[in-house]
Amino acid sequence: MTMRIHQVHSLYQSRLDRATKPFNARGSKVVRCQFCQVTEKHCICSHQPNIQSDISALIIMSDNEILKPSNTGRLIADILKDTHAFQWSRTEPEQALLALLKDNKYQPVIIFPEDYVDEKSRLIQVEDLVKQEKLTEQALPKEQGLPKDANSIPSKKPLLIFLDGSWREARKMFRKSDYLVNLPVLSVNPDTVSNYMMRKSDNEKHLATAEVASLVINMLGDSNTAQMLSLWFDTFKEGYLLSKTRLKHDLSKPMLAKYVQFTKNIEHRVTT
Repeated sequence: MTMRIHQVHSLYQSRLDRATKPFNARGSKVVRCQFCQVTEKHCICSHQPNIQSDISALIIMSDNEILKPSNTGRLIADILKDTHAFQWSRTEPEQALLALLKDNKYQPVIIFPEDYVDEKSRLIQVEDLVKQEKLTEQALPKEQGLPKDANSIPSKKPLLIFLDGSWREARKMFRKSDYLVNLPVLSVNPDTVSNYMMRKSDNEKHLATAEVASLVINMLGDSNTAQMLSLWFDTFKEGYLLSKTRLKHDLSKPMLAKYVQFTKNIEHRVTT
């Protein structure tokens, strides 16, 4: 089975084509599948999720993040079929990105920690999206020309925006992007510490991008998609870590088995 190609794959290939020198960061010597980024021996492409969801995503990636095999933003695109991906630029964002943010069928919402939001009026509650209630005019870009009665705005599809990079890069993207500065922000305050072992943040409470996405999707009421993303994250992490010789491995791949069983259960419920 060939993996469904999505915009993160395309962004990766485009960045690779523009590279002027080989990618030599940690893990670069491992021969990986170009799509799932797991070592070819343990490729998980044949298990790519296939689930329908009414939630869309936009992943804005730092230049440094795009080629990292440990990146988890691509896992969101594996799950949410309506996922868009762009490389971040402070001064020259792609026109397609700007058009997407102005598309009337979407309600763009940045997923970002409350502690880094200076304008607290931008913060919204998940209920605003779950109930499909409309956000206030103050929390939306002024150029949209919203009516005074915000409740009269037609329903829009949530477009979850993830700023994908190191925390230093993500904070820079959040603060330095004029085209994002007026968008509403949904903050996630997880009770659990990140389970991400492949890369470490300077703050143990910072989650991997895919972990954050799973939490938000669950908050929006799509529990099946959220759980599938969580299990897919675990499956990717398991396969990725199999390439690390210094670790003790369980070659029975219990996380993959758990994920496969969940997908079978979902398929069974759909067909019965």
